[in-house]
Amino acid sequence: MTPSVPTLRFLGATRTVTGSRYLIETERARVLIDCGLFQGLKELRLRNWEALPLDVRELDAVVLTHAHLDHSGYLPALVRQGFAGPVFCTGNTAALCRILLPDAGRIQEEDAAYANRKGFSKHRPALPLFSEADADRALRRFRPVATDAVVEVAPGVVVSFHRAGHILGSAWLRIVADGREADAVVVSGDLGRANHPILLPPAPLAACGTVLVESTYGGRRHDEAGAIERVADAIRRTAERRGAVLIPAFAVDRTEVLLLDLRRLVAEGRIPNLPVYVDSPMASAALRVYERAVRDGDAEIRPELRGHPEPFDPGDLMEAPDTKASIAIHDAPLPAIIISASGMATGGRVLHHLARRLPDSRNSVVLAGFQAEGTRGRSLLQGAKFLKIHGRYVPVAAEVVDGAGFSVHADSDELLRWLGTAPSPPRVAFVVHGEVPESEALQREIGARLGWTAIVPQHGERVRLD
Repeated sequence: MTPSVPTLRFLGATRTVTGSRYLIETERARVLIDCGLFQGLKELRLRNWEALPLDVRELDAVVLTHAHLDHSGYLPALVRQGFAGPVFCTGNTAALCRILLPDAGRIQEEDAAYANRKGFSKHRPALPLFSEADADRALRRFRPVATDAVVEVAPGVVVSFHRAGHILGSAWLRIVADGREADAVVVSGDLGRANHPILLPPAPLAACGTVLVESTYGGRRHDEAGAIERVADAIRRTAERRGAVLIPAFAVDRTEVLLLDLRRLVAEGRIPNLPVYVDSPMASAALRVYERAVRDGDAEIRPELRGHPEPFDPGDLMEAPDTKASIAIHDAPLPAIIISASGMATGGRVLHHLARRLPDSRNSVVLAGFQAEGTRGRSLLQGAKFLKIHGRYVPVAAEVVDGAGFSVHADSDELLRWLGTAPSPPRVAFVVHGEVPESEALQREIGARLGWTAIVPQHGERVRLD
Protein backbone atom coordinates (compact mmCIF):
# COMPACT_ATOMS: atom_id res chain seq x y z
CA MET A 1 0.00 0.00 0.00
CA THR A 2 1.36 3.44 -0.94
CA PRO A 3 1.94 5.55 2.20
CA SER A 4 0.30 8.98 2.48
CA VAL A 5 3.42 10.32 4.24
CA PRO A 6 7.04 9.20 3.90
CA THR A 7 7.82 6.09 5.95
CA LEU A 8 10.91 4.19 7.01
CA ARG A 9 11.08 0.41 7.33
CA PHE A 10 13.85 -1.49 9.10
CA LEU A 11 14.75 -4.55 7.00
CA GLY A 12 18.12 -5.31 8.58
CA ALA A 13 20.85 -4.30 11.04
CA THR A 14 18.36 -4.02 13.89
CA ARG A 15 19.47 -5.76 17.08
CA THR A 16 22.37 -7.18 15.06
CA VAL A 17 25.45 -5.70 13.39
CA THR A 18 24.80 -7.17 9.94
CA GLY A 19 22.37 -6.97 7.04
CA SER A 20 22.08 -3.18 6.83
CA ARG A 21 18.88 -2.41 4.84
CA TYR A 22 16.43 0.47 5.34
CA LEU A 23 13.49 1.17 3.04
CA ILE A 24 12.16 4.69 2.54
CA GLU A 25 8.76 4.88 0.86
CA THR A 26 6.81 7.88 -0.39
CA GLU A 27 3.76 8.27 -2.59
CA ARG A 28 6.09 8.43 -5.59
CA ALA A 29 9.19 6.41 -4.75
CA ARG A 30 10.81 3.47 -3.00
CA VAL A 31 14.49 3.75 -2.09
CA LEU A 32 16.58 1.16 -0.27
CA ILE A 33 19.37 2.59 1.89
CA ASP A 34 22.15 -0.02 2.04
CA CYS A 35 21.75 -3.57 0.78
CA GLY A 36 23.86 -5.70 3.08
CA LEU A 37 24.39 -9.37 3.79
CA PHE A 38 23.43 -10.92 7.11
CA GLN A 39 26.39 -12.67 8.72
CA GLY A 40 27.10 -14.54 11.93
CA LEU A 41 24.40 -16.65 13.56
CA LYS A 42 22.67 -19.20 11.35
CA GLU A 43 19.27 -17.67 12.07
CA LEU A 44 20.61 -14.38 10.69
CA ARG A 45 22.32 -15.92 7.66
CA LEU A 46 19.07 -17.62 6.72
CA ARG A 47 17.53 -14.16 6.27
CA ASN A 48 19.69 -13.79 3.17
CA TRP A 49 17.59 -16.51 1.58
CA GLU A 50 14.26 -14.98 2.55
CA ALA A 51 12.39 -12.85 0.01
CA LEU A 52 12.27 -9.15 0.85
CA PRO A 53 8.76 -7.96 1.81
CA LEU A 54 8.42 -6.01 -1.44
CA ASP A 55 8.65 -6.49 -5.17
CA VAL A 56 12.27 -5.58 -5.87
CA ARG A 57 11.30 -4.62 -9.42
CA GLU A 58 9.40 -1.68 -7.92
CA LEU A 59 12.45 -0.28 -6.15
CA ASP A 60 13.47 3.02 -7.73
CA ALA A 61 17.04 3.08 -6.40
CA VAL A 62 19.55 1.77 -3.89
CA VAL A 63 21.90 4.12 -2.03
CA LEU A 64 25.01 2.74 -0.27
CA THR A 65 26.80 4.22 2.72
CA HIS A 66 29.96 2.20 2.01
CA ALA A 67 31.41 -0.95 0.48
CA HIS A 68 31.60 -3.45 3.36
CA LEU A 69 29.55 -6.55 2.55
CA ASP A 70 27.18 -6.13 5.50
CA HIS A 71 26.13 -2.91 3.72
CA SER A 72 26.54 -3.81 0.03
CA GLY A 73 26.83 -7.58 -0.27
CA TYR A 74 23.17 -8.40 -0.96
CA LEU A 75 23.13 -6.28 -4.14
CA PRO A 76 23.96 -9.19 -6.50
CA ALA A 77 21.09 -11.19 -5.02
CA LEU A 78 18.79 -8.18 -5.43
CA VAL A 79 19.73 -7.88 -9.10
CA ARG A 80 19.29 -11.63 -9.52
CA GLN A 81 15.72 -11.16 -8.24
CA GLY A 82 14.96 -8.47 -10.82
CA PHE A 83 16.11 -5.12 -9.46
CA ALA A 84 17.05 -2.93 -12.44
CA GLY A 85 17.38 0.54 -10.93
CA PRO A 86 20.46 2.67 -10.23
CA VAL A 87 22.81 2.21 -7.27
CA PHE A 88 24.18 5.50 -5.91
CA CYS A 89 27.38 5.71 -3.85
CA THR A 90 30.65 7.64 -3.70
CA GLY A 91 33.32 7.00 -6.31
CA ASN A 92 35.63 5.27 -3.83
CA THR A 93 32.78 3.04 -2.64
CA ALA A 94 32.12 2.04 -6.25
CA ALA A 95 35.83 1.28 -6.74
CA LEU A 96 35.89 -0.98 -3.68
CA CYS A 97 32.60 -2.68 -4.59
CA ARG A 98 34.13 -3.56 -7.96
CA ILE A 99 36.57 -5.64 -5.92
CA LEU A 100 34.35 -6.94 -3.10
CA LEU A 101 31.20 -8.00 -4.92
CA PRO A 102 32.73 -10.25 -7.62
CA ASP A 103 35.01 -11.75 -4.98
CA ALA A 104 31.99 -12.46 -2.77
CA GLY A 105 30.29 -14.14 -5.73
CA ARG A 106 33.35 -16.30 -6.36
CA ILE A 107 33.52 -17.28 -2.70
CA GLN A 108 29.81 -18.17 -2.72
CA GLU A 109 30.36 -20.39 -5.74
CA GLU A 110 33.61 -21.92 -4.45
CA ASP A 111 32.17 -22.65 -1.01
CA ALA A 112 29.13 -24.33 -2.56
CA ALA A 113 31.34 -26.39 -4.88
CA TYR A 114 33.66 -27.38 -2.00
CA ALA A 115 30.68 -28.40 0.15
CA ASN A 116 29.35 -30.51 -2.69
CA ARG A 117 32.74 -32.21 -3.26
CA LYS A 118 33.26 -32.93 0.43
CA GLY A 119 29.62 -33.71 1.17
CA PHE A 120 29.38 -31.76 4.44
CA SER A 121 26.37 -29.61 3.48
CA LYS A 122 22.88 -30.86 4.28
CA HIS A 123 21.69 -29.29 1.01
CA ARG A 124 21.82 -31.46 -2.11
CA PRO A 125 23.26 -29.70 -3.96
CA ALA A 126 24.57 -26.74 -1.99
CA LEU A 127 23.88 -23.56 -3.97
CA PRO A 128 25.45 -20.10 -3.90
CA LEU A 129 23.29 -17.17 -2.82
CA PHE A 130 24.56 -15.37 -5.91
CA SER A 131 27.27 -15.78 -8.51
CA GLU A 132 30.17 -13.71 -9.79
CA ALA A 133 28.06 -13.02 -12.89
CA ASP A 134 25.29 -11.64 -10.66
CA ALA A 135 27.86 -9.34 -9.04
CA ASP A 136 29.02 -8.11 -12.44
CA ARG A 137 25.41 -7.34 -13.39
CA ALA A 138 24.95 -5.44 -10.12
CA LEU A 139 28.05 -3.34 -10.78
CA ARG A 140 26.58 -2.18 -14.07
CA ARG A 141 23.81 -0.50 -12.05
CA PHE A 142 26.27 1.73 -10.15
CA ARG A 143 26.13 5.51 -10.50
CA PRO A 144 29.15 6.95 -8.61
CA VAL A 145 28.88 10.45 -7.18
CA ALA A 146 31.29 12.79 -5.43
CA THR A 147 31.57 12.97 -1.65
CA ASP A 148 29.43 15.95 -0.57
CA ALA A 149 27.22 15.46 -3.65
CA VAL A 150 23.48 16.19 -3.51
CA VAL A 151 21.51 13.88 -5.81
CA GLU A 152 17.85 13.23 -6.57
CA VAL A 153 18.00 9.45 -6.54
CA ALA A 154 14.28 8.88 -7.20
CA PRO A 155 11.28 11.16 -7.82
CA GLY A 156 11.18 13.58 -4.87
CA VAL A 157 13.95 11.80 -2.89
CA VAL A 158 17.14 13.86 -2.53
CA VAL A 159 20.24 12.40 -0.86
CA SER A 160 23.36 14.25 0.24
CA PHE A 161 26.61 12.39 0.96
CA HIS A 162 28.91 13.38 3.85
CA ARG A 163 32.30 11.99 4.95
CA ALA A 164 31.96 9.18 7.53
CA GLY A 165 35.66 8.38 8.02
CA HIS A 166 35.11 4.63 8.46
CA ILE A 167 36.67 3.23 5.28
CA LEU A 168 37.66 4.88 2.03
CA GLY A 169 34.47 6.16 0.35
CA SER A 170 32.25 5.77 3.41
CA ALA A 171 29.50 8.35 3.81
CA TRP A 172 26.69 9.18 6.14
CA LEU A 173 23.54 10.16 4.26
CA ARG A 174 20.95 12.91 4.68
CA ILE A 175 17.70 12.06 2.89
CA VAL A 176 14.92 14.55 2.16
CA ALA A 177 11.65 13.17 0.75
CA ASP A 178 9.14 15.37 -1.08
CA GLY A 179 10.88 18.55 0.02
CA ARG A 180 10.18 17.92 3.73
CA GLU A 181 13.38 19.42 5.15
CA ALA A 182 12.10 19.26 8.73
CA ASP A 183 11.52 15.52 8.27
CA ALA A 184 14.99 14.78 6.85
CA VAL A 185 16.49 11.41 7.76
CA VAL A 186 20.17 10.88 8.50
CA VAL A 187 21.61 7.37 8.18
CA SER A 188 25.03 7.14 9.81
CA GLY A 189 26.22 4.00 8.04
CA ASP A 190 29.35 3.02 9.93
CA LEU A 191 31.15 5.94 11.55
CA GLY A 192 34.90 6.15 11.80
CA ARG A 193 37.11 7.52 14.52
CA ALA A 194 38.68 10.93 14.99
CA ASN A 195 42.12 9.28 15.15
CA HIS A 196 41.79 6.95 12.14
CA PRO A 197 45.40 6.71 10.96
CA ILE A 198 44.51 7.05 7.25
CA LEU A 199 41.19 8.89 6.93
CA LEU A 200 39.83 12.23 8.06
CA PRO A 201 37.11 12.05 10.77
CA PRO A 202 33.36 12.11 10.14
CA ALA A 203 31.78 15.39 9.07
CA PRO A 204 29.47 16.99 11.70
CA LEU A 205 25.84 15.88 11.79
CA ALA A 206 23.33 18.02 9.87
CA ALA A 207 19.83 19.06 10.92
CA CYS A 208 17.29 16.26 10.67
CA GLY A 209 14.03 14.98 12.14
CA THR A 210 15.22 11.36 12.39
CA VAL A 211 18.70 9.91 12.77
CA LEU A 212 19.74 6.27 12.45
CA VAL A 213 22.98 5.75 14.33
CA GLU A 214 25.14 2.65 14.36
CA SER A 215 26.00 1.03 17.70
CA THR A 216 28.63 -1.63 16.92
CA TYR A 217 30.54 -0.42 19.99
CA GLY A 218 27.63 1.42 21.54
CA GLY A 219 28.44 0.32 25.08
CA ARG A 220 32.23 0.24 24.90
CA ARG A 221 35.23 2.54 24.80
CA HIS A 222 38.29 1.66 22.76
CA ASP A 223 41.70 1.22 24.33
CA GLU A 224 43.76 1.63 21.17
CA ALA A 225 47.13 2.03 22.89
CA GLY A 226 46.46 -1.06 24.99
CA ALA A 227 45.35 -3.06 21.96
CA ILE A 228 48.45 -2.14 19.96
CA GLU A 229 50.69 -3.13 22.86
CA ARG A 230 48.82 -6.46 23.27
CA VAL A 231 49.35 -7.18 19.59
CA ALA A 232 53.02 -6.14 19.76
CA ASP A 233 53.50 -8.42 22.79
CA ALA A 234 51.85 -11.30 20.94
CA ILE A 235 54.09 -10.79 17.90
CA ARG A 236 57.22 -10.72 20.10
CA ARG A 237 56.16 -13.87 21.99
CA THR A 238 55.24 -15.72 18.82
CA ALA A 239 58.51 -14.75 17.16
CA GLU A 240 60.40 -16.15 20.16
CA ARG A 241 58.44 -19.41 19.77
CA ARG A 242 59.25 -19.49 16.03
CA GLY A 243 55.56 -19.51 15.26
CA ALA A 244 53.10 -17.78 12.92
CA VAL A 245 50.98 -14.77 13.84
CA LEU A 246 47.69 -15.18 11.98
CA ILE A 247 45.48 -12.08 11.74
CA PRO A 248 42.00 -12.53 10.24
CA ALA A 249 41.31 -9.10 8.77
CA PHE A 250 38.66 -7.39 6.70
CA ALA A 251 40.06 -6.92 3.22
CA VAL A 252 39.10 -3.25 3.08
CA ASP A 253 40.68 -0.73 5.48
CA ARG A 254 41.51 -3.14 8.31
CA THR A 255 44.34 -4.68 6.29
CA GLU A 256 45.66 -1.21 5.40
CA VAL A 257 45.46 0.00 9.02
CA LEU A 258 47.26 -3.13 10.23
CA LEU A 259 50.05 -2.73 7.68
CA LEU A 260 50.45 0.93 8.62
CA ASP A 261 50.66 0.05 12.33
CA LEU A 262 53.06 -2.85 11.71
CA ARG A 263 55.30 -0.49 9.73
CA ARG A 264 55.31 1.94 12.68
CA LEU A 265 55.97 -0.81 15.26
CA VAL A 266 58.93 -2.09 13.23
CA ALA A 267 60.28 1.44 12.80
CA GLU A 268 60.03 2.03 16.56
CA GLY A 269 61.80 -1.25 17.31
CA ARG A 270 58.79 -2.62 19.21
CA ILE A 271 58.48 -5.76 17.06
CA PRO A 272 61.01 -7.65 14.94
CA ASN A 273 60.97 -7.12 11.17
CA LEU A 274 59.20 -10.34 10.15
CA PRO A 275 57.94 -11.41 6.74
CA VAL A 276 54.34 -10.21 6.37
CA TYR A 277 52.06 -12.14 4.02
CA VAL A 278 48.80 -10.64 2.77
CA ASP A 279 46.82 -13.65 1.60
CA SER A 280 43.65 -12.29 0.06
CA PRO A 281 43.30 -11.25 -3.59
CA MET A 282 40.53 -8.93 -2.46
CA ALA A 283 42.75 -7.31 0.17
CA SER A 284 45.55 -6.91 -2.37
CA ALA A 285 43.19 -5.23 -4.82
CA ALA A 286 41.82 -2.96 -2.09
CA LEU A 287 45.39 -2.12 -1.09
CA ARG A 288 45.97 -0.78 -4.62
CA VAL A 289 42.90 1.50 -4.24
CA TYR A 290 44.22 2.85 -0.93
CA GLU A 291 47.73 3.31 -2.34
CA ARG A 292 46.31 5.27 -5.26
CA ALA A 293 44.21 7.45 -2.92
CA VAL A 294 47.30 8.24 -0.81
CA ARG A 295 49.50 8.86 -3.84
CA ASP A 296 46.91 11.12 -5.52
CA GLY A 297 46.16 13.08 -2.35
CA ASP A 298 42.49 12.09 -2.16
CA ALA A 299 40.44 14.52 -0.05
CA GLU A 300 39.49 11.72 2.39
CA ILE A 301 43.13 10.99 3.25
CA ARG A 302 44.84 12.66 6.19
CA PRO A 303 47.07 15.49 4.92
CA GLU A 304 50.22 14.10 6.56
CA LEU A 305 49.83 10.82 4.63
CA ARG A 306 49.06 12.26 1.18
CA GLY A 307 51.78 11.56 -1.34
CA HIS A 308 53.57 9.00 0.87
CA PRO A 309 55.35 6.54 -1.47
CA GLU A 310 54.96 3.29 0.54
CA PRO A 311 52.86 3.78 3.67
CA PHE A 312 51.64 0.17 3.84
CA ASP A 313 54.91 -1.79 3.54
CA PRO A 314 56.26 -2.87 6.96
CA GLY A 315 59.58 -3.83 5.32
CA ASP A 316 59.15 -7.41 4.08
CA LEU A 317 55.66 -7.48 2.53
CA MET A 318 54.57 -10.33 0.26
CA GLU A 319 51.19 -10.90 -1.36
CA ALA A 320 49.58 -14.14 -2.52
CA PRO A 321 47.94 -13.48 -5.90
CA ASP A 322 46.71 -17.03 -6.50
CA THR A 323 45.89 -20.31 -4.79
CA LYS A 324 49.37 -21.72 -5.40
CA ALA A 325 50.98 -18.78 -3.60
CA SER A 326 48.45 -19.10 -0.77
CA ILE A 327 49.24 -22.78 -0.25
CA ALA A 328 52.97 -22.02 -0.32
CA ILE A 329 52.55 -19.86 2.79
CA HIS A 330 51.83 -23.06 4.75
CA ASP A 331 55.48 -24.07 4.31
CA ALA A 332 57.05 -20.60 4.54
CA PRO A 333 59.88 -20.10 7.06
CA LEU A 334 58.79 -18.96 10.52
CA PRO A 335 58.35 -16.72 12.38
CA ALA A 336 56.04 -14.74 10.11
CA ILE A 337 52.85 -12.69 10.12
CA ILE A 338 49.90 -13.76 7.95
CA ILE A 339 47.02 -11.37 7.27
CA SER A 340 44.07 -13.01 5.55
CA ALA A 341 40.36 -12.44 5.00
CA SER A 342 37.70 -12.69 6.24
CA GLY A 343 37.94 -10.60 9.40
CA MET A 344 35.48 -12.67 11.43
CA ALA A 345 36.67 -15.99 9.94
CA THR A 346 33.32 -16.59 8.26
CA GLY A 347 34.90 -17.68 4.98
CA GLY A 348 37.77 -17.16 2.58
CA ARG A 349 41.42 -18.23 2.68
CA VAL A 350 41.83 -17.49 6.38
CA LEU A 351 39.92 -20.70 7.14
CA HIS A 352 42.67 -22.81 5.57
CA HIS A 353 45.28 -20.95 7.64
CA LEU A 354 43.24 -21.41 10.81
CA ALA A 355 42.89 -25.13 10.16
CA ARG A 356 46.66 -25.39 9.81
CA ARG A 357 47.79 -22.99 12.58
CA LEU A 358 45.27 -23.45 15.40
CA PRO A 359 46.48 -26.88 16.61
CA ASP A 360 50.05 -25.61 17.21
CA SER A 361 50.74 -23.76 20.48
CA ARG A 362 53.69 -21.91 18.95
CA ASN A 363 51.26 -19.90 16.84
CA SER A 364 48.95 -17.04 17.73
CA VAL A 365 45.71 -15.68 16.29
CA VAL A 366 45.13 -11.94 16.64
CA LEU A 367 41.49 -10.85 16.32
CA ALA A 368 41.91 -7.24 15.25
CA GLY A 369 38.30 -6.09 15.01
CA PHE A 370 34.69 -6.69 15.94
CA GLN A 371 33.63 -10.35 15.99
CA ALA A 372 29.89 -10.78 15.53
CA GLU A 373 27.87 -13.30 17.48
CA GLY A 374 27.85 -16.69 15.79
CA THR A 375 31.16 -16.23 13.93
CA ARG A 376 34.30 -18.31 14.36
CA GLY A 377 36.09 -15.19 15.51
CA ARG A 378 33.63 -14.72 18.37
CA SER A 379 34.01 -18.38 19.31
CA LEU A 380 37.78 -17.96 19.56
CA LEU A 381 37.36 -14.84 21.72
CA GLN A 382 35.09 -16.80 24.02
CA GLY A 383 37.74 -19.49 24.53
CA ALA A 384 36.55 -22.24 22.20
CA LYS A 385 38.65 -25.40 22.48
CA PHE A 386 37.59 -26.62 19.02
CA LEU A 387 36.53 -24.75 15.88
CA LYS A 388 34.48 -26.29 13.09
CA ILE A 389 36.10 -25.59 9.73
CA HIS A 390 35.06 -27.20 6.44
CA GLY A 391 33.09 -29.92 8.19
CA ARG A 392 35.82 -30.89 10.67
CA TYR A 393 36.54 -29.89 14.27
CA VAL A 394 39.98 -28.34 14.65
CA PRO A 395 41.59 -28.20 18.13
CA VAL A 396 42.58 -24.75 19.38
CA ALA A 397 46.05 -24.78 20.93
CA ALA A 398 47.31 -21.49 19.49
CA GLU A 399 47.33 -18.34 21.61
CA VAL A 400 44.28 -16.11 20.93
CA VAL A 401 44.73 -12.35 21.34
CA ASP A 402 41.97 -9.74 21.49
CA GLY A 403 43.04 -6.76 19.39
CA ALA A 404 39.65 -5.05 19.22
CA GLY A 405 41.17 -1.65 19.91
CA PHE A 406 42.30 -1.67 16.27
CA SER A 407 38.68 -1.08 15.32
CA VAL A 408 37.84 1.73 12.91
CA HIS A 409 34.29 1.90 14.30
CA ALA A 410 33.53 4.83 16.58
CA ASP A 411 33.10 3.82 20.22
CA SER A 412 30.37 4.99 22.60
CA ASP A 413 31.95 8.35 23.42
CA GLU A 414 32.78 9.05 19.79
CA LEU A 415 29.24 8.21 18.66
CA LEU A 416 27.79 10.54 21.28
CA ARG A 417 30.18 13.32 20.31
CA TRP A 418 29.12 13.00 16.68
CA LEU A 419 25.44 13.06 17.60
CA GLY A 420 26.14 16.09 19.75
CA THR A 421 27.28 18.05 16.68
CA ALA A 422 23.64 18.23 15.51
CA PRO A 423 22.53 21.88 15.23
CA SER A 424 19.25 20.92 16.95
CA PRO A 425 17.87 17.71 18.48
CA PRO A 426 16.05 15.37 16.10
CA ARG A 427 12.61 14.10 17.04
CA VAL A 428 13.96 10.57 17.39
CA ALA A 429 17.22 8.64 17.20
CA PHE A 430 16.97 5.02 16.09
CA VAL A 431 19.87 2.93 17.38
CA VAL A 432 20.79 0.32 14.78
CA HIS A 433 23.66 -1.86 13.61
CA GLY A 434 24.57 -3.31 16.99
CA GLU A 435 23.96 -6.40 19.08
CA VAL A 436 21.25 -5.87 21.68
CA PRO A 437 23.48 -5.02 24.69
CA GLU A 438 25.43 -2.46 22.65
CA SER A 439 22.33 -0.87 21.11
CA GLU A 440 20.54 -0.65 24.43
CA ALA A 441 23.62 0.83 26.12
CA LEU A 442 23.85 3.57 23.49
CA GLN A 443 20.09 4.13 23.71
CA ARG A 444 20.44 4.82 27.45
CA GLU A 445 23.41 7.14 26.95
CA ILE A 446 21.63 9.15 24.25
CA GLY A 447 18.73 9.69 26.63
CA ALA A 448 20.89 10.47 29.64
CA ARG A 449 23.57 12.65 28.02
CA LEU A 450 21.71 14.29 25.14
CA GLY A 451 18.13 14.18 26.42
CA TRP A 452 16.86 12.80 23.10
CA THR A 453 14.20 10.19 22.43
CA ALA A 454 16.13 7.06 21.45
CA ILE A 455 14.63 3.78 20.23
CA VAL A 456 16.08 0.38 19.38
CA PRO A 457 13.74 -0.70 16.55
CA GLN A 458 12.52 -4.19 15.76
CA HIS A 459 13.32 -6.06 12.55
CA GLY A 460 10.60 -5.31 10.01
CA GLU A 461 9.22 -2.34 11.95
CA ARG A 462 7.80 0.60 9.93
CA VAL A 463 7.64 4.19 11.23
CA ARG A 464 6.32 7.50 9.87
CA LEU A 465 8.79 10.25 9.08
CA ASP A 466 6.50 13.21 9.81
